[in-house]
Amino acid sequence: MRIHTDWKGLTADARGATVAMGNFDGVHLGHRSVIDQARAAHDAPLGVVLFEPHPREFFCPDGKPFRLMNAESRANRLARLGVDHLYQLPFGPVLAGLSPEVFARDVLVEGLGVRHVTVGADFQFGHQRAGSTETLAALGKALGFGVTVAPLIGDCDRYSSSAVRTALTEGRPQDAAKMLGHWHRIDGEVLHGDARGRELGYPTANMALDRLHQPAFGVYAVFVDVLTGPDQGSYKGVASLGVRPMFGENKPNLETHLFDFKGDLYGQHLSVALVAYLRPELKFDSLEALIAQMDKDSAEARKILADG
Repeated sequence: MRIHTDWKGLTADARGATVAMGNFDGVHLGHRSVIDQARAAHDAPLGVVLFEPHPREFFCPDGKPFRLMNAESRANRLARLGVDHLYQLPFGPVLAGLSPEVFARDVLVEGLGVRHVTVGADFQFGHQRAGSTETLAALGKALGFGVTVAPLIGDCDRYSSSAVRTALTEGRPQDAAKMLGHWHRIDGEVLHGDARGRELGYPTANMALDRLHQPAFGVYAVFVDVLTGPDQGSYKGVASLGVRPMFGENKPNLETHLFDFKGDLYGQHLSVALVAYLRPELKFDSLEALIAQMDKDSAEARKILADG
């Protein structure tokens, strides 16, 4: 999949796609329906048009983190769905100020050269969200591109990013997965930590949760894909998500222990799938009590992952 970060100056082979357009946070089953209909709408390369940062982040920069996926995780998921071109348009004052008519003309037609555009039934676009699906259809007819409006699938409250966030907040990753159509994943670079896990016999890969909605703090059974480096592959493990109350930390992060792994993951990129919530975060009276609980957590995670 090729990732384009602007609509200007694209080469001929990057133009002329049939595209799905939206925010696609989480890439849940509703989003996949839009993408599948875009794929079927025209015999052309498949593209996805979205905005980075999310418009909500631009308009409310001090708001509570809400994103299910960072840009890396979302791109990885879209690549798995067979998307050829990801048009990750830079959302800021310029895009926010474009009228629906100017956006359709300058971005979709002159910039991307789209053949066909598919959007969800609740799609709005342009300055102050002035453009509706009816507006887009009329502009497509006038400017020479097709438009498909994908109906919302099933119960719209069931297939929504908000419903997924609620499930994760309540420690229900399996319910979230049913809505997503895939495990909820946290993707990113492995950062240097305090090496406490190694000292306790449980070395961990530490990842930041910046700008992401935070699932229930606690311990999870996880599947792990190592995406880069010499140890690329799929693994099983156990992860702690939270603020590490045992050590007085206060910035949430994700610490993942890969079972039976001996390599060095610093600087590599991981994709960690939350499979089952084992228990909430706890503060123990001693390191011995913590290690004993980690042993129990690991045994439980191994059993859950072995059972599928």
